[in-house]
This record gives sequence, C-alpha cells and structure tokens, in this order.
Amino acid sequence: MFLVALSFAYFAKALSGSYMKSTITQLERRFDIPSYLIGVIDGSFEIGNLLVIAFVSYFGAKLHRPKIIAIGCLLMSLGTFLIALPHFIIGRYKFETSIRSSVNSTNSLSPCPVRSSVLAAGPSASSVPSSGCEHESRLSMWIYVFLGNILRGIGETPVQPLGISYIDDHALEENAAFYIGISTIIGPVFGYLLGSVCAKIYVDIGFVNMESISITPGDARWVGAWWLGYLIAGFITLLSAMPFWFLPKSLPLPETRLDKYSPERTSFIKDSPLLEHKYQADEPANFLEMAKDFLPTLRSLLGNPVYFLYLCVTIIQFNSLIGMVTYKPKYIEQHYGQSASKANFLMGISLLASCNADCQCPETNWDPMCGENGLTYFSPCLAGCRTSHGSGMDTVFEQCSCVAVGNHTASVGQCNNRDSCHRVFPYFLALSVITSFIISLGGTPGYMLLIRCIRPQLKSLALGFHTLTTRTLAGIPAPIYFGAIIDTTCLKWGQKKCGGRGACRIYNTTAYRIAYLGLTLGLRTASFFLCILGLVVLRRHVRRQERNTLANGGTGAAAGELQALRKEENNSCNSDQCPRTTDYDPERETRL
Repeated sequence: MFLVALSFAYFAKALSGSYMKSTITQLERRFDIPSYLIGVIDGSFEIGNLLVIAFVSYFGAKLHRPKIIAIGCLLMSLGTFLIALPHFIIGRYKFETSIRSSVNSTNSLSPCPVRSSVLAAGPSASSVPSSGCEHESRLSMWIYVFLGNILRGIGETPVQPLGISYIDDHALEENAAFYIGISTIIGPVFGYLLGSVCAKIYVDIGFVNMESISITPGDARWVGAWWLGYLIAGFITLLSAMPFWFLPKSLPLPETRLDKYSPERTSFIKDSPLLEHKYQADEPANFLEMAKDFLPTLRSLLGNPVYFLYLCVTIIQFNSLIGMVTYKPKYIEQHYGQSASKANFLMGISLLASCNADCQCPETNWDPMCGENGLTYFSPCLAGCRTSHGSGMDTVFEQCSCVAVGNHTASVGQCNNRDSCHRVFPYFLALSVITSFIISLGGTPGYMLLIRCIRPQLKSLALGFHTLTTRTLAGIPAPIYFGAIIDTTCLKWGQKKCGGRGACRIYNTTAYRIAYLGLTLGLRTASFFLCILGLVVLRRHVRRQERNTLANGGTGAAAGELQALRKEENNSCNSDQCPRTTDYDPERETRL
C-alpha cells in the first residue's frame, strides 16, 4: 500500500514538474519576461527544497515518515494552485496587432498611412503608455508563479528521501531497486502531454470571441491555457496526500528477509546496525541529541570518498540535464516548429528601406505577415502595405510596396517554410528517445550505489544531502545561465505595454543550437573525467574489502557466515542442477 501511495505521489510531483517545463514559453510570453528570468522561476523550486531538505531528511527519518510525506503533498498542491492564480487577477491577454478584430467591420485598414497623416496624428500609439500601466509596473504577476514554485519545492522535499528510505527499509533487498524505479516513470509523460493539450487552447478561452483572434499556436505571440494544467496538477497532488495519513510509522520486517538466512547469519544480521536501525524506528526521538549529532554525522558522510565523488559527478551531470530539459521544448519550437531563422526575414538588421520610408513605421512592433515572395515581415507597415480587407485570420494586405512580386499582397502570420525541418524532426526525436533511455539507465543504479556505500543509519541523510547539493549547485543556477546564454541569440525582442524589453519573439536558430547543445555536451563531457576517478576509487575499495574478508575468514562471526553460505549453497543444489567444481577460488568470496 505504501508503494502504491508513493507511486501516485511520484506521479503527481513529476506531472506538475514536467508541466512546468512545458509551459516556460507560455509564461515567458504571458508575463513578457526574458529567458533568464524564466530560469529564475524554474530554479525557485530548488530554492524551496534548499530551505528545508537537510532538516527534513535528518529529522524526518526519525519521525512519522508517511505523515510528513502527506504534509509535503498538501504543500505541493497549494503551491501549484498559487501558480495558476495570476490568470484570474491579471486581466485578459492583449497582443500587439494591426489587424481588425471585428468581423462586422467594413472599414478598410491602412497599415502604412502617408507621412503627412502620421505627422499630424502626433505621437504614435506605441510611445504613449496605455491605461493601467502604472498599476502593472508596481506588481509583476510572475512573482506569484515564483512563490508558488517555491512552495512546491518545500512540499516535494520529504517525498524522495523519506519515501525511498522507507521502501528500502521494509522491502526485500533484491526488490528495492525495482520498487524505486517504477515510481518515476509515468508522471513526466503525462505532464508533457497535458502541456501539449493546454498549449493549443487559447489563454482566455471562454472569455473572448475566438473569431476575433488573429494568431495561431504557431505565432510567437500565442499564449495557451497554461493555467488550466496547473489546476489539474494541483488537484491530482491533493489526492496523492490522502493515503499517507493512514499508513503506519514503520512496518515489520518481511519474514522472508530473515527466513532465507541460516541461523548463524540470522544472528549476525540481527546484531548488525541495519537491523538495529529498523527495529528501533518506533522509539521516541530526542531533538536535542539529534541536533548535536548532525554536524559530526554530516562530516562522516562527506568523508566517504565514494559518496563524495558520486556527489560531484551528479552535480555536473544535473547541470547538463536540468538545463537541457528546461529549454528543450523551447528549442524544439524554435528550431523545428517555426521558420525562425534570420534568412527568412527580408530586413534582418536594418528594418527601414526605401519601400517603406514614407510609412513612419514603429520599429518595435511585432506583427509578422507573409508576403507573396515567401519572406516574413515584422509588420504590415514595414512591408509597405497600403490597404487591407477582411478580419481576423482572413485579413489580406494589398499594395505592399516591399513585396515586389505578383499582386503585392501579404497574409497574416509567418511564412511556413518548414518542409526540410519537418523531414529532419523524426530523426531528432528518435535520437532524443535513445539518448534519454541511455541517460535514465544510470538513475536507479546510482541511487542504489548511494545508499549502499554508506552506513545504514546515514541513508536518509545521504539521500537528502545529495538532493540538497544537486539542487543548490545545479537546479538553481542551470536554468538561469542556460536562459541568459539563450537570450544572447535573440534577433527580435518584444515590447512591454509600459515600455521596456519584453519576451523574445524570434531567435537565430543556428546560434541557439550551438549554444544550447554545446553547453549541454560540454558539461556532460566534463563529468566523465570524474566518473573515471570514481571507478578507480570503487575498484580499490572492493579489493580492500576482499582482503579484509580473507584476513578474517578463519575466525569469528565472519567464518561462521562464510561456512553457512557454503552449506546453504550445497543444500540448495543437487548434482544435476549445479556443476561441481574442484577448483576453489577464495578470491571470489565477498563479504555480505
């Protein structure tokens, strides 16, 4: 029952976590913020972990672990609901456009007025602050997302270290890895699927006339119903908290775990620190004594060379992994989902030309349109379009002086020059699946190495401190510096309603690819050198342990243990099932 409850909690937290990753582009556009600030929001989850994880891991292992996990799930649910709150208080989403939204309107829209009328009209609309600007500048709505994600991080803290240690304490040793592994599979899949569904729904669905919306999900100004997924994820997380309230503080050790050993080995195991730790789980905890032991215990943990090297390797690899996962949806969108390269724009660096010199176009507006010549223009005004007819997505611009082919017309949105990208994308997807599978192979074995290389009493602290350091040194900084580097590849920045730089509208995909994939590869390559050092230390450790076993093999409890092991092997095998060997190799003996 605990396994079922923990699996559901893992599903809920992985669902909301992966959904957060899938909505970074939507949040960036909705709140008009750059990528590095999205990295700050994403890293706030790790900040929440950082605040409490060391204490939860250390003290929580001595308290009622299921109930602590239940409290964590409640906090995660509350934080997820808080993330969705800005949608209900920020007002309707407004994007810059020169397209008429009224279906019944018959007036002709002139994107490029003559110079005299522009000069007579006074300052342009883009230079005059809009109503409500003063209020909006006082309060940034993304702060609610930031605080909600911190609360999610605090709530998630006890789930992993306390859940894994609880399973490992009460499950058969050969089944512990299996139980831990199956708890983390399904959540991310459903999180990204939910993100895909919500991204296709307009952010203000049900509150606006969809016929008046002149953009599609492929437009850089489109914002999906990002808030809807957080409400769903919050409700699922709330449900995951309920089973833990009815689970006991500890479980009796499975009989098969002791019955499978001979009497000599059973006596040896019952006297071991592992069983002492498990049978004493219900004893009352003295907080003062536990606090005094915290620093010496932490010093002992970090003095383990295998644990310390594994910690360093995962910090570097998590920097690579978290940065890659955070911005992978954005990378796919920019590189395979849009014609977003510099070559697709007529005027890459100098926006003004002789064909639109008389239009007095604001250079900050972003209202892309596709000309008959297959090029995308920043706005109908910059394309020199004099007239238009239709409304919404059916708007057609005419007499466009910069479109020097055909009827000099243009349509709404960016040009769809993505045939080659569509052909390449399946290969990219296949390689992503293969590499993700290879990377995931080391996850559960890594956890088993972590909890087997230290004393059993330090298991919860080891898991908690590992999570603390990886999130402090990888989870927080990686999205920020990945986002800052990605921002340097932006070709066109949007403008906030109150002035200032908003979200990036278009990227140089070549520079984006080099920065994103190059940084990911460089960090992972650096971790391989520490992996080699770790293998050397492990090999020496195993050899030293074998020598100690052989040196003590003739006396004491170790001798009885080895003799019981040989006797058990002889009793469990007959002449037909087990090959008889006359060459006895003591080097193959390992201490249990």
